[in-house]
Amino acid sequence: MTFIRETIKAIRMTLVLWLLTAIIYPLAILIMGQALFPFQANGSIMVNIEKEAIGSALIGQRFTTEGYFHGRPSSVRYSQGEQASPTGISGASNLAPSNPALLDRIVQQATQLQEENIQPLADLIYSSGSGLDPHISLGAARQQLSRVARARDINENEILPLINQYTDGRFLWIFGEPGVNVLRLNYALDLQDINRP
Repeated sequence: MTFIRETIKAIRMTLVLWLLTAIIYPLAILIMGQALFPFQANGSIMVNIEKEAIGSALIGQRFTTEGYFHGRPSSVRYSQGEQASPTGISGASNLAPSNPALLDRIVQQATQLQEENIQPLADLIYSSGSGLDPHISLGAARQQLSRVARARDINENEILPLINQYTDGRFLWIFGEPGVNVLRLNYALDLQDINRP
């Protein structure tokens, strides 16, 4: 009789814990996220003036056109149509520092930047650990400033306020370094071109 009573008690505890951890807690987090932070909870998806999704402010994009600021290189192919990796894939190349393929990629990236008269700063040649970092440093943005201004045929002083506007500060004002959100900056440049007479 005691064995049966203890088994029923264990089953009841399992069901209560399952209800709390698998249903109530995730539902509460979902409701709080949607109520307090709907933009972030839905992936921080940015839309253009036609209400079409252009990307997530939290995931780096690949920009190759001269009129855009380039983000960090990535070993992950994201946001590239049919060639894109499935959603949720992130990670580094996992190449060891002694691997010649890593050195070749870095040398190639640095050479390409030098040909564009851009100083090869670390965040322009090394990928982030997740491969999804949407930010570059202020220094990397300033290195690309003259190229972008020349390609868009505008003065560098017209772009500097946008760089400052789309620079995210340190996390909790003490952790990390300020970084420029590349997608938001490039979209602001496109809007500026649209609004120019």
